Amino acid sequence: MEKMKMQTKDLIEENIETLKNMFSEVVTEGRDPEGKIREVIDFERLKEILGDEISTSPEHYEFTWVGKRDARRLAATPINKTLRPCVEESKDWDTTENLYIEGDNLDVLKLLQESYLGKVKMIYIDPPYNTGKDFVYRDNFHQSQEDWKEQTTLVDDENNRLEVNPDSSGRFHSDWCTMMYPRLRLAKNLLRDDGVIFISIDDGEVANIRKLCDEIFSEENFLAQIVWQKIHSTKNDAKFYSNTHEYIICYSKNIERASIRLLPRTESMDSRFKNPDNDLRGSWSSGDLVANGIRSTGHYDVTGPTGLQFNVPTDKHWVYSKDNMMNLIDEGRIWFGKNGDAFPRLKRYLSEVQQGRKADTLWLASEVGHNQESKREIKSLFDCNVVFDTPKPVRLIRRCIDVTLSDNDVILDFFSGSATTAHSVMQLNAEDGGNRKFIMVQVPEKCDEKSEAYKEGYPTICEIGKERIRRAGEKIKKEVEQDNTQLDLGAEPKKTPDIGFRVLKIDSSNMNDVYYGAAELEQQDLFDSESNIKSDRTELDILFGIMLDWGLPLSLPYKKEMIGNTVIHNVEEGALIACFSDAISEEVVIAIAKRQATKVVFKDSCFSSSVDRINVEQLFKHYDPTFASNSDKIRVI
Repeated sequence: MEKMKMQTKDLIEENIETLKNMFSEVVTEGRDPEGKIREVIDFERLKEILGDEISTSPEHYEFTWVGKRDARRLAATPINKTLRPCVEESKDWDTTENLYIEGDNLDVLKLLQESYLGKVKMIYIDPPYNTGKDFVYRDNFHQSQEDWKEQTTLVDDENNRLEVNPDSSGRFHSDWCTMMYPRLRLAKNLLRDDGVIFISIDDGEVANIRKLCDEIFSEENFLAQIVWQKIHSTKNDAKFYSNTHEYIICYSKNIERASIRLLPRTESMDSRFKNPDNDLRGSWSSGDLVANGIRSTGHYDVTGPTGLQFNVPTDKHWVYSKDNMMNLIDEGRIWFGKNGDAFPRLKRYLSEVQQGRKADTLWLASEVGHNQESKREIKSLFDCNVVFDTPKPVRLIRRCIDVTLSDNDVILDFFSGSATTAHSVMQLNAEDGGNRKFIMVQVPEKCDEKSEAYKEGYPTICEIGKERIRRAGEKIKKEVEQDNTQLDLGAEPKKTPDIGFRVLKIDSSNMNDVYYGAAELEQQDLFDSESNIKSDRTELDILFGIMLDWGLPLSLPYKKEMIGNTVIHNVEEGALIACFSDAISEEVVIAIAKRQATKVVFKDSCFSSSVDRINVEQLFKHYDPTFASNSDKIRVI
């Protein structure tokens, strides 16, 4: 029965373990920077194994910047933090499958590595464009205070990690790359094998984001650099060119598994199909029957309904053989014009063409919206003048979702901002009855105290984002209800989508003693009756911490149950059962064992001795037939 670590993954140890499984001979013992003995990689042995595939030349192609080593370290360093549920700020807590997470997205992405590893179908992010005033994720760049003394400070409640990145900084682009790299590295882990990421960006950092993604996702997985027309009119006061576009960079996790779905056909596309001859196969359009080049069987006479004969020029040929052409004429698939005397053309039927259209890389404002539209969308939901400088329109995010997500997929946005992504998901679900789920992540950046939003009671961007989801959800719900009152006879009523969300906020670990290494375990009495759980944490806090540590989605349903006088927490009918009582009877243990849960957690303090712990394991062996094949199902906290 092991003690839960309650700590995020140590990705360095995980990488060493991967190499150990592949090449056990390259792993040896050495001392880390703190002087502790641990497993390390012998690179000289690794070079011998890989031979000429390792480059020792100082000249080779790579993308680098000041701080890249720090960025890699940031991605791999574990943290002792957790996500605490905030039921009172949530909507439809018990039934929703959506999440809104407040906190630095670097920490949040680390915390989600277990619960959402390989489960996200699509990521959309609209990160800071590094314009000199929008960069609020400082991270630990190991810079001296002198390097930062001229920068404007934006602090969170813990006085850290909120800094702008003015273009006067000597490391303007480097700091931005150092901020983005670990987040993209961790985000990749969350994508499914067939997953896709969309990144909004402008000219300032588009070259760097492409290089970052080429390294992290591999340039072979690049799908498109989409041009979005963000402004629908030319600015004649521009100094040189009127900048009317931004980009959306698109990469797949694995291009062999990725697919981009077809968009619906447009009315203009279908309007080309007519049926002037009342063909029973339906509307059609005509296509050419002639191709360039000489082919030995490509010259023959074709006789039309009026007896006129047709052939092709000597340097061209019919696209069908004579026999196939005759069959097409017999089937009425060749059109000789209204009077039967025109040069023959092939009839292509609407019912037989591809039922959709490929998405292209130019997204016009008329199709997916523009900046002014997105600002109007926000203003229409709020009574006050809530302003965002660079919001994205719902239709733009909808386009990304349309070509990527199926009805039950998960979308993640870890630069959530005004929560356009959540709005888009709810709107699409209302229209087609889907059950797509969203995970929004946003740092609680403070609003300007002079702004209307702040004066109206929205002190942070998170408060605006959550309120937008609430208001947009209620608006969508009313629209669905209104549509259902106007149904045609026999028509299926629309389903009200999931318009709720669970709010979780990042905080320090729930545990006083977060993690015990081997040395600490030898010296500590694990059966100390004093609780190692912080006094300000609720059972719900602990439950969600365990779900994170054990890799369970944070949207799973759960319920409190009573076994005698003892409370247990049952997550998704036995995916996890947790009991946080300080004392537990044999009858309660037997009742839990009989449920054959996948995972079970007890408080460490409920065991007064090692004998108690052994007795619990014996009871599970006797009453839970699945215990033998899953002997690590019981943990203590």
